[in-house]
Amino acid sequence: MFYPSRVIDINDGKPKWAGLDNQSDLLDDEGNIIKKWEQHKEERKEEHGKESPTREEKGRGEGSLRIRNTTMSTITTTALQSSYPPIEPKSFNANQPRSIRLYPLSNYTFGTKETQPEEDPSVLARLKRLEEHYDQHGMRRTCEGILVCHEHNHPHVLMLQIANAFFKLPGDYLPADADEIEGFKVRLNERLAPTGSLAESQSSHSSDWDIGDTLAQWWRPNFETFMYPFLPGHVTRPKECKKLYLINLPKKKILSVPKNMKLLAVPLFELYDNTARYGPQLSAIPHLLSKYRFEFVDEEDRIVAITPGGSTEDGTNGDIPKTKILAGGEGIVKEEETKGADEVMGNGTS
Repeated sequence: MFYPSRVIDINDGKPKWAGLDNQSDLLDDEGNIIKKWEQHKEERKEEHGKESPTREEKGRGEGSLRIRNTTMSTITTTALQSSYPPIEPKSFNANQPRSIRLYPLSNYTFGTKETQPEEDPSVLARLKRLEEHYDQHGMRRTCEGILVCHEHNHPHVLMLQIANAFFKLPGDYLPADADEIEGFKVRLNERLAPTGSLAESQSSHSSDWDIGDTLAQWWRPNFETFMYPFLPGHVTRPKECKKLYLINLPKKKILSVPKNMKLLAVPLFELYDNTARYGPQLSAIPHLLSKYRFEFVDEEDRIVAITPGGSTEDGTNGDIPKTKILAGGEGIVKEEETKGADEVMGNGTS
């Protein structure tokens, strides 16, 4: 049986969502009566075996957050505008990876430190240095981190913007004799570790890096700018392998960015399918993170939302998230059109 998505209150003519208490007849889009409201209500009552609870009975006015863990709907109990909640599906959480707890952006402190100039003046120079590294040490190993926090209950990825020209994740290539994880931590500290008084105020526990899952591997078959998320079958000697790791951020942390760079918090919806701006590697991050279930925590360490199916107590997600400049970018006056790292600097090669 078809039920229209909207009803019209004949008393004031204002459209309201179907299922609200004290409604009138069910109408189609042309205003024709499909059936009387009471008839519709009785049929629904017989179908479910009992009358659905009202909003008051469900405790909508209690002010407490209720999260529907079992439903796949993104609309929570606090946001429902219907007396007839959706039918609960069977559990759909098999083989699900662990939940990731995300802390609010306001929990973190951001500062700046001395400028870190780029090692190479051009893409050709970078590829030339890659060729020299390969001749001496073999395939180059590059590690980059995906740092995730949240703003308005939506995941944001922390990334660097260099000279208003291109974006890249924190990290870099490893020295030939360096251990993978320890060498990666050294690279993260070079980019984001605080200095001076900020470093002294940070505890030793929060100063360390929690390196999580490997989310992706990108391969460079030749001394070219192109990288692929697979190794072509005919390639037996790749020139570089770049690994992307999930970095588990603690509850609080101090991060400092070089003055010639900007540290940005970019929402996932901004990255998704946006290869023109961010390139294929960064625009694929929403795909990489989609396997996780996120728990959004407020400044008081309380879970305020989860995905799927979370929202704030008033049933909304607040303001629309957008990219935020957190630190850095001093001396950069003119805002130019930005491009992805893959497009401008050869996939962020170092």
